[in-house]
Amino acid sequence: MAAVRDLKAAETLAAEGDDAVDLAKRHLIQPWPYAGSVGSEARALIGEGDGIYITDNTGKRLIDGPAGMWCVNVGHRREELAKVMYDQAMALSYNTPWYTMNAPSAELAKRIAGHAPGDLSHVFYTTGGSSAVETALRFMQFYNNVRGRPEKKLILSRGGAYHGSTYLSASLNGRPRDRDWMDGADELVVKLASPDPFRRPKGMSLAAFTDFLVDQFRDTVARVGADKIGAFVGEPIQASGGVVIPPDGYLKRIREICRDNDILYVSDEVVTGFGRLGHVFASGDVFGIDPDMITFAKGVTSGYFPLGGVIISERLLQELRRSNHPDAMFGHGLTYTSHPVGCAVALKNLDLLEESVLAHTQAVAPYFQAQLKTLEELPLVGEVRGVGLMGCVECVADRESKDPLQLDKDVGKRIDAHCHELGLLVRPLINMCVMSPPLIITREQIDDMVGILREGISRTMDDLRKEGVWRG
Repeated sequence: MAAVRDLKAAETLAAEGDDAVDLAKRHLIQPWPYAGSVGSEARALIGEGDGIYITDNTGKRLIDGPAGMWCVNVGHRREELAKVMYDQAMALSYNTPWYTMNAPSAELAKRIAGHAPGDLSHVFYTTGGSSAVETALRFMQFYNNVRGRPEKKLILSRGGAYHGSTYLSASLNGRPRDRDWMDGADELVVKLASPDPFRRPKGMSLAAFTDFLVDQFRDTVARVGADKIGAFVGEPIQASGGVVIPPDGYLKRIREICRDNDILYVSDEVVTGFGRLGHVFASGDVFGIDPDMITFAKGVTSGYFPLGGVIISERLLQELRRSNHPDAMFGHGLTYTSHPVGCAVALKNLDLLEESVLAHTQAVAPYFQAQLKTLEELPLVGEVRGVGLMGCVECVADRESKDPLQLDKDVGKRIDAHCHELGLLVRPLINMCVMSPPLIITREQIDDMVGILREGISRTMDDLRKEGVWRG
């Protein structure tokens, strides 16, 4: 009888999946669509999640390699979070942040501030990462206006960066494909080189590369003028740029230049925050820096509810309070700022992180990195890199030239397709595969994940050889 029930459940799931696919093609616009398929596209349909696993509409169980979108940190189907969501909605589902407040938002702000480095002590809540970065930039503009420096508004960003999809946050993005057909506030942004050691000039040492990056930053400040630059925005690790890990000491040296030139340092921890590197925030605990602002989202609720925010330095707020413009208004806010349900979920999520998940991440991360590193044995793999529970496998046609497979820009998608068949969802990025599983993953599950990824890459190598695209 159980087998019959399971068969009927699978048939029901498949039928519902067919309906959803049809509806999506007729009515749903997917994010990041191509013009040729916009409004008529269906993507892989996911029906359920449990722990580190998700199940698609065919009933195939998959390891959730990207943890949703870098965000399902404590795993799927956590009853504790679902219960808190229900309880808070039944108590207070919403309140306007314009002239009322709720207790969960205040308690969460205190606890977040307790984990933040330096004097970051106050939190402004948003609905996600893009709006968090947008808020930090609007605060910088407001701060300089109030201080009588309306010309100090330029923003320094870097190649390979990803900071969001709102107009101003997207203007900072440094991946060409993000901006090829999209407008942006280019007059406000100055781009610097990506701090990607793998792509440094041939023959240049890591120390020399670090000096190059720092000198470029310092020279840019001198050329443009510190009196014109309001902020530098940087991810501690460039996540969607391919898990780019800057060389040792680089971030500290950039922080010092910002401090010396009164440039606000905004650390974008939308991905690295809330456990991904084994700490609530990586800026201080991993990289030894104390930014003026930290943006966060994603893992703050483990993806169970949309929430983001900005942590702001006490020093900046004191300077505003001491200004000659006490009536100046920071005219910025969102309908769902400080949402009570989101903040309640984030509090329970933080409980889970503090109780065991952070310690587990720190314990299992070295094994995760070591196992991923074994994939460098495969000739298609140019480099495996990562920190904590985030990693990237970058494929190249030739290790000497580091050619990123310009003959086939879908290598990542090819690998993902094979891995999907084998039981693993991958985050494909052109010639790269990014992995950032739920933080509760075990060593045995890491073995399964890396084993599937190895087979997926091996099958892709066979495909490329057969097609004559690659001879490795």
